[in-house]
Amino acid sequence: MNFIRKYLLTFILIGSIVPGFGQDKKETLKLSLQEAQDFALQNNRAVKSSKIDINHAEKQVWENLATGLPQFSVAANYLHQFVVPELNLGPVLDVNSLPDGNITKSDLTNAYINSPPFSLGVHDNTVIDFTVSQLIFSGEYLVGLQATKVVKEMTEKGLVKTENETKESVAGTYHLVLVLGENEKVLNQSLKSVDQTYNELVKMNEQGLNEETDVDQVKISKSNIQTLITSIESQKQITLKLLKYQLGLNFDQNIELTDSLHGIIEQGKTQYLTSTAFDVNNSADYQLVNYQEKISALMLKREKSKYLPTIAAFYRHEEQTNMPAFNFAVKNVVGASLNIPIFTSGMRNARVSEAKFDLAKADLAKENAGQGLIMEFETAKSNYQTAYSNFVTNRESMDLSKKVYDKTVIKYKEGVSSSFELTQNQNQFLTAESNYYNSVLSLLNAKAKLDRILSISK
Repeated sequence: MNFIRKYLLTFILIGSIVPGFGQDKKETLKLSLQEAQDFALQNNRAVKSSKIDINHAEKQVWENLATGLPQFSVAANYLHQFVVPELNLGPVLDVNSLPDGNITKSDLTNAYINSPPFSLGVHDNTVIDFTVSQLIFSGEYLVGLQATKVVKEMTEKGLVKTENETKESVAGTYHLVLVLGENEKVLNQSLKSVDQTYNELVKMNEQGLNEETDVDQVKISKSNIQTLITSIESQKQITLKLLKYQLGLNFDQNIELTDSLHGIIEQGKTQYLTSTAFDVNNSADYQLVNYQEKISALMLKREKSKYLPTIAAFYRHEEQTNMPAFNFAVKNVVGASLNIPIFTSGMRNARVSEAKFDLAKADLAKENAGQGLIMEFETAKSNYQTAYSNFVTNRESMDLSKKVYDKTVIKYKEGVSSSFELTQNQNQFLTAESNYYNSVLSLLNAKAKLDRILSISK
């Protein structure tokens, strides 16, 4: 049937599905639609991935914040000099060798001695630097910090969007399983009725009360119903696997759906056949576009901040493991740096202009998204009302065609109706039944879409 192909194609495109989450096979898991959606929000892979994105964004916020906090580093350098330079001072006066009393010129001359050379370094040494730095002011840093916080909030809204989409997809699959199950029940009842008719016709044929072609015609109808039942059973199993995949369950985990089609239909009737208000500001999709606009505004602010100076300060302490005799290195240094951008050949102006264009586009995208979401809601609401009207019509048609078919069966057994008329009315009933379940699925999926659109972003 047409309503099945759409969902089977979705499942086929998934490809090879790996077993989910290592859960052991347990007793049957009973789930209402709400419970199934809540379960998916905890175990669905896409939702879990979005939650990881939030943790990643939180670390990015801290990473950017840490850039402006005090930084402490230690650097060690080992140095080896093959030749150590020396300083030779030449002859120097040895005052200890001068006599007491009057000193003659000869005494002074004899008092000079040659001094040993002084090493200006050491062969092996390790220099250790301890440095503490602090960013005092940077406009780009301050704007970047704001941007990372907005990105984190945007990621959180992305999780809400993913959750809403997951709930809608789970609802669609849940609905399909229920529709297939209900259709299977009705077809089994029809098969039972046709099988009974067929057995009666066989006995009548054995007594020569009817033609063999009449029996064959009913047998063909019986085979067609059996084929439909087999097809629906197979489709139901595949759809159940798709639901388990969406829930993050192993395929061998047994599940039982506790909600009924009638209950879900009545719930939607109460919610959406009356006037329904839609506030675009509550939409996660609109809030995501709003964050895109905020990011574009911050990017413009960031480019403008590059005109401002950057100020930083530092303190450095140095230690050496092998101190040379003459050491001119300063152990403690405190400093500050000031970077003032003056001229960049118009590059900054160009980047500011580009950021302004991006912001203008983000404004248009936000306005367009708002109108598009309103249009999506109005379309979804109209589709739901149309789907409900079709559902009511097809339900009446199925009931009438079933009534006509049942009367035709009785008339045929009484010899008033032909086998051709019986087969024709049976096919009419099966077509009406198929149309009915198509309309049920369309109605339920229209409800699921409205549920997503009207989900209030928290």
